[in-house]
Amino acid sequence: MNRLGQETSPYLRQHRDNPVHWFAWGDDAFAEAKARNVPILLSVGYSACHWCHVMAHECFEDAEVAERMNELFVNVKLDREERPDVDAIYMDAVQAMTGRGGWPMTVFLTPDGKPFYGGTYFPKDAFLKLLTAIDDVWVNKHDDVTKNTKQLIEAIDKTSKIEPADDFPTVEQLNKTVQLLGRAHDPEWGGFGQAPKFPSTFNTELILRAYMSSGAEAAKDVVVTTLDAMASGGIYDHIGGGFARYSTDREWHVPHFEKMLYDQALITKTFLHALVVLRLPQWRQVVQETIEYVLNTLTHADGGFYSAEDADSPDADGNGVEGLFYTWTPDEVRGALHDVKPEFVEEALVWWDITDDGNWPDGPGVRRSIPTRRHARGQLERSDAQNFIRQRLFQAREQRPRPGLDDKVLLEWNGLFLGAISEAGAVFGHQPWLDAAIKNAEFLCDEMRDDNGRWYRSWHADAEPGANGLKARQMALAADHAAILDGFTRLAEATGKARWIAEAQQVADTMLDWFFDPSNGGLHTTAEDAEALVVRQKDINDTATPSANSLGALGLYRLAALTGELRYANQADRILQLIAGQVDDGPTMYANALIATDFRRRGATEVTIAGDRPDLVRVAQSIWRPDLVLAWGERYDGPMWDGRNDGFAYVCKEHVCNAPVDTVQDFAEQLLGRPVTIRDTITDEITDAHRASDPGE
Repeated sequence: MNRLGQETSPYLRQHRDNPVHWFAWGDDAFAEAKARNVPILLSVGYSACHWCHVMAHECFEDAEVAERMNELFVNVKLDREERPDVDAIYMDAVQAMTGRGGWPMTVFLTPDGKPFYGGTYFPKDAFLKLLTAIDDVWVNKHDDVTKNTKQLIEAIDKTSKIEPADDFPTVEQLNKTVQLLGRAHDPEWGGFGQAPKFPSTFNTELILRAYMSSGAEAAKDVVVTTLDAMASGGIYDHIGGGFARYSTDREWHVPHFEKMLYDQALITKTFLHALVVLRLPQWRQVVQETIEYVLNTLTHADGGFYSAEDADSPDADGNGVEGLFYTWTPDEVRGALHDVKPEFVEEALVWWDITDDGNWPDGPGVRRSIPTRRHARGQLERSDAQNFIRQRLFQAREQRPRPGLDDKVLLEWNGLFLGAISEAGAVFGHQPWLDAAIKNAEFLCDEMRDDNGRWYRSWHADAEPGANGLKARQMALAADHAAILDGFTRLAEATGKARWIAEAQQVADTMLDWFFDPSNGGLHTTAEDAEALVVRQKDINDTATPSANSLGALGLYRLAALTGELRYANQADRILQLIAGQVDDGPTMYANALIATDFRRRGATEVTIAGDRPDLVRVAQSIWRPDLVLAWGERYDGPMWDGRNDGFAYVCKEHVCNAPVDTVQDFAEQLLGRPVTIRDTITDEITDAHRASDPGE
């Protein structure tokens, strides 16, 4: 029987009607495998994964394949987003065996969970042959299975055995990584490397920091070329806002259309930081529309942020077609704008490059177009008439069958977006975004933390409350704690509310109590009292999301500066010492760890604004410096507030302070470290075109 009917994961629900006798990950599956003495077939994916859907249709919905799977194996379905700890272990095993990885992932395990063979996508015929071959090995060549499992366990257990270096990642390693990224940069289309192209936000952030230190035009060119090309390409949704997962080509033209919450968070931050530093006004629009996409489409009524939208949407026959929701023909545009002056309609077709020939080479049926601005890269700001037409196209598109929504709420990804929307709300001075951030933070505290202060990773509205009284499931991982630590500190800086500093400290203490390795340093992926997996790894590589260790280190350094609690900085030091010896093996895999290193190297700039001085707060929130932490509003214990007199701003470096100031001019000069020209307002020198009192205008 298929046992997925009661699961709340949207991905597992997609498979609850399969003829495969699926188990969810858990003790029942392992007990069944031991009782039958057969291997476990572990299938891993996620709800927005296009090729997961393809393999499901070809294999798991097929009666012949299902019969063979049920006969030979205990079959387990796993949502990688709910259990990235499990996914990471077996992905490492697949990569060790095959040299590559991806989803869907298929791994064959012994009844005690040890991997012995695996791969990614298999079409039906190849999959049937594989099932027969694995059965033959299990029955007739058990010594080979034992040999394979031993070698693979050694390969996937490496991170738990890393010993710390004597020092931190060095300036030389930091500079070497920047140089490597410079050489990997595509000077024509931006990004790093060739196709497929991913946003690689940590790489871009690292280059932006290099520009801030050196003023080198080459570094600036990397950032501008990359962000303009991304925002002008098909990877950006020009009609509805937000970014697709990645581009299948070098030119950011044809995306893999799934939209992930974590991408919206990380890309928003990168565009926001570049906007403040480089003041290119077209990026303001990108930040606004990406945030509004999440608030309009990926937000639960109670404040949690959903995980993703699918790449596929149904056609007239009910078949899932990738990108169908997002692409257009000229006739569809004309139909949506039937009452608009023809010249404006034709202008819209040219503006978004929607043609009879189409620009989507992989599109089904009639030639369709992905709206892009590649032909006018960086020219994104629209007239009032173009905004009106965009809104009409958006309304018409909303009448189409939407891509599938993954409406689970993940603590880690919510923490990432909480940090992004808090920063953006402060920079833009936009209260609705700050209100959404507060509502989200309160949701996380109320719905994803139990009475003992322990956090959970995944929440779904349809779940029945568990023994903890919550609809949340799966004990939170180190990455969850690191992300909400960042989110709460950013929210405290954006709102001036002391509560969020207290919440950040609670998260940091829980993270260090349950995940920190007292012997070698660093954060284990899973808590000390978590389910025992075949190995207990440490998440150290920065991939599509920051590693738990790099994000945790940066969060701890910032929290130490905000509170004066040096123990947080000491543990962050031990995290970076753990990573230091690994950087030379693949510097670009540690870009976010090097960002944390750069923060440590610069030292924190602590800014306190005491009393009711919204003009000074506005200055502080209009200038992005990667080493700056900000305290204002409600006071709390710590050196940021000791001896601070109302009406003054204090700018300190590692708690050594300049003279207090009480004018916008003097405060701006202390922050920027140079003379500034302030006329009637602070907009010219400090915020210029990127400042927006109301992003909806």
